[in-house]
Amino acid sequence: MISDAVLNYILLFILLEIFEVSWQKAPSIMGMLIRMYQHYKRSVLIFLIMHPTFYFAIGFTMLTNYSTASLILLFIKTFDIATKILLIEQVFIKRELSQELSLVLLAPINKLVPYLGVLFYPVLILLAI
Repeated sequence: MISDAVLNYILLFILLEIFEVSWQKAPSIMGMLIRMYQHYKRSVLIFLIMHPTFYFAIGFTMLTNYSTASLILLFIKTFDIATKILLIEQVFIKRELSQELSLVLLAPINKLVPYLGVLFYPVLILLAI
């Protein structure tokens, strides 16, 4: 049976992930980038604060003594933020965008795609403990 502490970690992570999805959600990846850029142009610190699951992943990794699953979670969350920052820099600051990338960014995405992390990441939390 799953302990109360593990359920609390999973519930907290799900709530934090839903918060992130709620402020990033848009019909395309470009729409998501536009929403993220609004925070990024105010301050990179504000942009980073708007990703609480990243900080959860750092703390959880330390709490689980750097278990493999928690390191995978931390790696994915780090890669996610780094990718977002690189895309924001390329699209809005440098304004260098290939035709192929612009087609991908403007393509519509399914409404459930942003919520995949709510299903996938709790499994890593379970595996980490």
